[in-house]
Amino acid sequence: MKWTEVKVETASEAVEAISNIMMEAGASGVAIEDALDVENFESDLYGEILDKEQFTHIKEGALVMAYFPETTFLPEILPFIKENISRLPEFGLSIGKNELTVSEVAENDWATAWKKYYHPVRVTRYLTIVPSWEKYEPADDKESIITLDPGMAFGTGTHPTTRLTLQAMETVLRGGETLLDVGTGSGVLSIAGKYLGAGTIHAFDLDEVAVTAAKENMAMNPVAADVQVSANNLLTGIEQPADVIVANILADIIVLMIEDAYRLLKENGTFIVSGIIHEKKDMVLAKMTETGFLVDQIFQQGDWYAIILKKSEDE
Repeated sequence: MKWTEVKVETASEAVEAISNIMMEAGASGVAIEDALDVENFESDLYGEILDKEQFTHIKEGALVMAYFPETTFLPEILPFIKENISRLPEFGLSIGKNELTVSEVAENDWATAWKKYYHPVRVTRYLTIVPSWEKYEPADDKESIITLDPGMAFGTGTHPTTRLTLQAMETVLRGGETLLDVGTGSGVLSIAGKYLGAGTIHAFDLDEVAVTAAKENMAMNPVAADVQVSANNLLTGIEQPADVIVANILADIIVLMIEDAYRLLKENGTFIVSGIIHEKKDMVLAKMTETGFLVDQIFQQGDWYAIILKKSEDE
């Protein structure tokens, strides 16, 4: 069997959004080469020295490579892909060169092409993300392993926004919390939440592809067997009170759910948001404080931010 590779050269900040577009278009797998991965993690916080050649050969920007079965009718899906990528600047995302190329690859080349970019990565002090096909032994008894299939959906834990969110969750969670994971993607945050001691977790995503992917990833991680995953538009119609709400999505989407998050959070509850680029940080903070949230901590990596907010006691 042969496969078609659709490759987009873009800006680093757009890789997760473009990956999602590719999956919605029917891609069977997505691979990412991001120059910022090396820039940010060449020498990470957990003692690992990364091999640049192992991760990327590009010096700037990023490549998103999606793989479609040869039976896919490209003239039908390429306009969908191009149109949706062209709209990303409306959400504050740069799309860089935005150059799209199409090529044919063989079965074996396809498997190697996307799997070779994913390796076990220590993302926080206690969490390591391991692709489902890799063998990995924890370095110590404090290290928890999150098993993911990155070919199912975006959100593998290697992107700065996901890492920042995980670090924020590690700071906040103490055990037993009810947590809402909005825009769950691959489900990585919910799985991490269970390892960090959260009690009841409800995960939501508007995209049915992501919902299916998250459920399959939960099944590979027994600790997350009781996470409830469902399709939903942000927090619209949700009535479940929560101790913690986490959302790693675009800044312009985050502002649409601020009032619902405030409504659902218990007194002194915590709202963790990420996916916020530098240019959008002040806008998000202004909307948060206007609603009544208090800024607790801000995490930064490069141009990306994660923010921990507290629901003020006086509504």
